[in-house]
Amino acid sequence: MKRDSRRIAHLDMDAFYASVELLRYPELRGQAVVIGGRSVDRPTLQPDGSRRFARLRDYAGRGVVTTSTYEARALGVFSAMGLMKSAQLAPDAILLPVDFDAYRHYSRLFKNAVAGIAPHIEDRGIDEIFIDLSDLPEDTRPLALRIKQAVREATGLSCSIGVAPNKLLAKICSDLEKPDGLTLLAHADIPGRIWPLPVRKINGIGPKAGQKLEALGIRTIGELARATPGLLQDHFGRSYAAWLLDAAQGIDERPVVTRSEPKSISRETTFERDLHARQDRESLSGIFTALCARVAEDLRRKGYVGRTIGIKLRYADFRIVTRDLSLPVPTADAATIRRAAGECLRRVPLDQRFRLLGVRVGALSRPDATQSGTLFYQEQLPFAE
Repeated sequence: MKRDSRRIAHLDMDAFYASVELLRYPELRGQAVVIGGRSVDRPTLQPDGSRRFARLRDYAGRGVVTTSTYEARALGVFSAMGLMKSAQLAPDAILLPVDFDAYRHYSRLFKNAVAGIAPHIEDRGIDEIFIDLSDLPEDTRPLALRIKQAVREATGLSCSIGVAPNKLLAKICSDLEKPDGLTLLAHADIPGRIWPLPVRKINGIGPKAGQKLEALGIRTIGELARATPGLLQDHFGRSYAAWLLDAAQGIDERPVVTRSEPKSISRETTFERDLHARQDRESLSGIFTALCARVAEDLRRKGYVGRTIGIKLRYADFRIVTRDLSLPVPTADAATIRRAAGECLRRVPLDQRFRLLGVRVGALSRPDATQSGTLFYQEQLPFAE
């Protein structure tokens, strides 16, 4: 198939979590709203029928921003930013807790709506998908507009779509006219539309690579496209340098993969304050149990069992340690996962405080009717029993 004969769309929901919350609280439309934090109170109904919302300035803890409305982003508040730092930028912003059950519900709604029109979909997460439109007879613009309308009718939410000859370009384009945008791009448009953009707009160029490129005087995608292969190889190695040049030229042959098997399923949580295995044993035990239960629920919901159980800890000094073990029988049982993860904890130094705890199940497979998934560990663990 020729390059420009492929029509690959990237659909990205606009400020997805925040937009779902605005459906619930329409009075917040047009305001700076931040979603994040574990201990944030839900809005309370007042005697006069109005709602009382938490404010960012009142937050105390170590939570991070999950997402924010465009009004909050205009004030400098973006995802992954610490809430305490965000409060310095937007103290009067409304602060809401995350509600992943609601977000997953709306995620299913928008994906089902798209599948009714264009079923060749690659799921990329809760709020974004790739769609292969190549075999559909309808012209690109009316087809994309029809998809956008179907999403709005199914969810009440807006999305942005980029359509291009490949996934790399489509993902860049979906971000160019947010919110509620639609961008169509052909290879001939790359010099005018793509090359003036910063190199970080290419998915796969992270902060470190971006800094190295800037140190070389390469700030835009166009400058990267004109870079000599030898210069890039000297600083990035042969393989990554070749990819950088292809990406800058808009070359990407990856197909839209409608089904992919996950390598592992995990859950983790960052604590509001650093915890100690013995001094905070009761709290940690509850958190540990909940993580294992959520991983088990994810496994059952997605139809997997796993043999490798692992844990992840991040200490107060940000050092990360992981441990895992392999079971003789794959499992999706919460109690079995908890006992195996607890065994992993026995092999980790627990004399220091830590800030993050995670549980992971790998070596996934589809369940067999003969698999009991039961193992027993009798040892007394620091906070796992």
